[in-house]
Amino acid sequence: MTNFSEILQKNLYGVIATQDGKKVKTRVFQYLFTVDNKFYFGTTNNKPVYEQLQANPYVSYCTFSSDFSPVLSLNGKAVFVNDMKLKTRAMDDYPAIKDLYKSPDNPIFEIFYIDVDEIVTFSFQDGQKIYTFDK
Repeated sequence: MTNFSEILQKNLYGVIATQDGKKVKTRVFQYLFTVDNKFYFGTTNNKPVYEQLQANPYVSYCTFSSDFSPVLSLNGKAVFVNDMKLKTRAMDDYPAIKDLYKSPDNPIFEIFYIDVDEIVTFSFQDGQKIYTFDK
């Protein structure tokens, strides 16, 4: 099976798609880390993306290497967690996040993971592969 975390670690930035009413919105997001097959990201609770994820938590996150091989798409539900250990890890792993929020208990700093239903990969060597996860 493909090591999804390894692909994400090599390509930290990707595009996340959220639903804003009847419209789809995309924006660049940074992957943080994987714990127990949960793929973590961070945001603030004062941005439209947070409101969108609260209203409709289903997302698609896509990242890719500069030669588009591989491409990885995570599809599932965003689940917010208030875990100080994870927030601290994000700040320890990424000093720019610490510069932004100063402390893991900053009330606007949010951590979420994608509870994945489906992962789609593509590479020029292997073509497209679809992995589904029963809940």
